[in-house]
Amino acid sequence: MLSTTPTFSDIKRTHQRISKYIFETPVLTSANLDKVAGCNVFFKCENFQKVGAFKMRGAANKIFAYRPEERMSGFACHSSGNHGQAVAMAARLAGSKAYVVMPKNTTKPKIDAVVSYGAEVVLCEPNEGARSETCKKIANETGAIQVHPFDDYEIIAGQGTAAKELIEQIENLDAIVIPVGGGGLAAGTALVAHYIDPLLDIYLSEPKEVDDTYQSLRAGKIIPNKTANTIADGLRTTIGEKNFEVLKEHVEDCFTVTEEEIISAMKLVYERMKIVIEPSCAVPFAALLKNKENFSGKNVGIILTGGNVDLSKLPF
Repeated sequence: MLSTTPTFSDIKRTHQRISKYIFETPVLTSANLDKVAGCNVFFKCENFQKVGAFKMRGAANKIFAYRPEERMSGFACHSSGNHGQAVAMAARLAGSKAYVVMPKNTTKPKIDAVVSYGAEVVLCEPNEGARSETCKKIANETGAIQVHPFDDYEIIAGQGTAAKELIEQIENLDAIVIPVGGGGLAAGTALVAHYIDPLLDIYLSEPKEVDDTYQSLRAGKIIPNKTANTIADGLRTTIGEKNFEVLKEHVEDCFTVTEEEIISAMKLVYERMKIVIEPSCAVPFAALLKNKENFSGKNVGIILTGGNVDLSKLPF
C-alpha cells in the first residue's frame, strides 16, 4: 500500500495493474467547439469508462492492491453515485463482497446501478456524519476494508492514469483543465503532468457555490464548503488533505463558474458533440469558456469525468 505521495513509477505500476479492468477511453474533438473556445480542445471521455466514470480507475487500483486473501471480508464505502458503482464493480471483479452506504434521498437509478454490480446497499440519513458512521459500523461488523473516495494515495494514483493516457494520446498539450471535488482526479492529474511534462499547466475548476479549493489555495489551508448548492453533484465535497498537499505544489490556478455557466457548457457539449455528460463534466469546459484569454490558440485537454445522469431531469 502506498503511504506517501505516488511517484511516477507508482503510477506506471498502477496503470499496469488496472489495465485489464478499465477501458483506455478515447479523446474526441469538435471543430465547432474549438471555434467557440478559441483554442484546440481535446476531450478525454471518461464518461465512456466502465461504470460510466473515471472512478473505476481508483477503485480498481485500491481493491487489486490487496492480495486475494486480504479481500475475503470485502470492501465498504459510502457514496451517492459513481464511487459506489466503481467499488461495487471492482469488488465483483476481484471476487469480493461490496457494501455501499447511500443516503436515503439518492435517486433510484443510482441505487439500482450499484445493486446491479452486486453490492449490498445500506441506506442512511442524508448527511456526511451519518454516511461516515454507517460505513464505519459496517466495516467493524464485517471486517470489510473501507475505500475512501479521494483522500487515499492508491486512489490518487489510479485516477492519475486518466491524465497519463491523455498525455500519451495527444502530443504537445499546453494545459489540462479538470474539475475538483474531493481532489482524487485533480491530484493524480497534477502529479502525472509534473512527472511527464513540468511545463504542462494544470488548471482546476469548481462551482462558485462550492469553491472550497479556490478558497483553500488562496488561504494556504483547507477551507470547508459551507453549502452543497450546486447542480454538479460530484463536486459537492470538500478537498481531501492528501489531495490538497499535492495541489498546493502543482497547479497553475483554480477557476470558479456559476450554475448558469455550468448548464450552458453542458448544453453545448450535448448539442455539438452528441454525447452524455454529467454536470460536473461541464465545469472545466465552462471555466475554459469563461477564461478564454488564458488558452487562446493553445492545445487544451479536458477530462470528461462521467456520464451517469438522469436523462429525465436534464437542466435544459
